[in-house]
Amino acid sequence: MRFFVTGVGGQLGHDVMNELSGRGHEGVGSDIAPSYSGIADGTPVTTMPYVQLDITDKEAVAKTIREVKPDAVVHCAAWTAVDAAEDEENREKVRLVNVVGTQNIADICKELGIKMMYISTDYVFDGQGTTPWDPDCKDYAPQNVYGQTKLDGELAVSGTVDKFFIVRIAWVFGKNGKNFIRTMVNLGKTHDKLTVVSDQIGTPTYTYDLARLLVDMVETEKYGYYHATNEGGFISWYDFTKEIFRQAAALGHKEYEKVEVSPVTTAEYGVSKAVRPFNSRLDKSKLVKNGFQPLPTWQDALERYLKEIL
Repeated sequence: MRFFVTGVGGQLGHDVMNELSGRGHEGVGSDIAPSYSGIADGTPVTTMPYVQLDITDKEAVAKTIREVKPDAVVHCAAWTAVDAAEDEENREKVRLVNVVGTQNIADICKELGIKMMYISTDYVFDGQGTTPWDPDCKDYAPQNVYGQTKLDGELAVSGTVDKFFIVRIAWVFGKNGKNFIRTMVNLGKTHDKLTVVSDQIGTPTYTYDLARLLVDMVETEKYGYYHATNEGGFISWYDFTKEIFRQAAALGHKEYEKVEVSPVTTAEYGVSKAVRPFNSRLDKSKLVKNGFQPLPTWQDALERYLKEIL
């Protein structure tokens, strides 16, 4: 198959391109930068074809995708700076990227009969309660600008494209970019005490593992809404931090044994501009029902990731 992947300068797009290469698929990557701007780690993403593309430019999107002639588009590009999205001066930019850009891609996919995969988020829900969100639940109630624009992007895809996959993910980490694990690892080097939120619950997602699942999906015609995170159970950010430091120390980085991690409530922490979900639990049972292999546990994913970055 031939793929066109947006957002390859980010964590997920990077790993999707590498997964495609590993399976012998053709892949063309794109992002806003003139040339590939991610990590040059010797992986295939740094050698596969790359084209600069501003997804908010409708004519450029149509021209590029017509030239590439993909069988499928995996749309990873997005504005993901959740707090910055709340700033008045950024709101139109966020909407242009997450909604208009997505609609531009959906329109040409519809016209050419191309499969489209859109990466979304649990932020399309209200983040309340304790019940895991079902992928086919339509009780949307985003609580911040990012969540609203990602929902509007979902609706653009589902309302335009016949052959679509909408995959919601949460708590993402990968080699090619900033994420919670890198932040904690860096803080642990310079701080003896940290306070971490303990009342926001979810499951981490390693982009290396997720990329495998996404390509599995696009190789089929099992279209629709899905939820995807690593297995291993639901945890808080506080639980996650404790395990990050425990595993880092077990890998020989003994400086993390000294870090004292204390739990705080979201209200006590009180820093974020954007409202954060308390309940990021995602029901992934539809994956197995449709014959897809679940991701490994987040504990296993964390160990593999720490070995890569420490």
